[in-house]
Amino acid sequence: MDHPHRVVLLAGPSGSGKSYIARRTGLPVLCLDDFYKNGDDPTLPRQNDLVDWESPRSWDAEAAVETITRLATEGKADVPVYAIGEDRRVTTRPFDLAGSPLFVAEGIFAAEIVEECRRRGVLAGAYALRRPRGATFVRRLARDLSEQRKAPRVLVRRGLTLLRTEPAVLRRQTGLGAEAARAGEVLRRVAGLLAGHPHRP
Repeated sequence: MDHPHRVVLLAGPSGSGKSYIARRTGLPVLCLDDFYKNGDDPTLPRQNDLVDWESPRSWDAEAAVETITRLATEGKADVPVYAIGEDRRVTTRPFDLAGSPLFVAEGIFAAEIVEECRRRGVLAGAYALRRPRGATFVRRLARDLSEQRKAPRVLVRRGLTLLRTEPAVLRRQTGLGAEAARAGEVLRRVAGLLAGHPHRP
């Protein structure tokens, strides 16, 4: 099936600047973090009696793919709005591509759905954003503190853990089909995709 719209998946470690780079493309941006499972979901993975939010199993991949497919087919869909501080979806909102032939779906679990999006014929490209680990740590901590996502002590401890595991995260994402690329490379690739798209307005 020739879909009128296609998705660019943007993965990368937490704090690597995915949201910022997604906005820089000038394309509509779907935030995949809004597809986390609610905190009371019995299928959530746990470690030491705490929810492991870094695990892909804490995220609803099926719902994300269905929404992306609907956007690729119809150009619009209702998407969830997730409150991280409350660990739950609080509402939904309309998301309209406004005729754009491409849109970006960004989030730390974006690489988990590369193969399924490719199978459905809705994938334009998939990238894993990489940047110096120290810069990612500082950016992530500043963001999480400003948004008061969790208690500061929890955020610092989480940040140090993610700093250690970042290379493994990138290896997993590239292994799932996302191409490792720095910010400038991602922007150039997306511009090239848009320029070559047959449905470009």
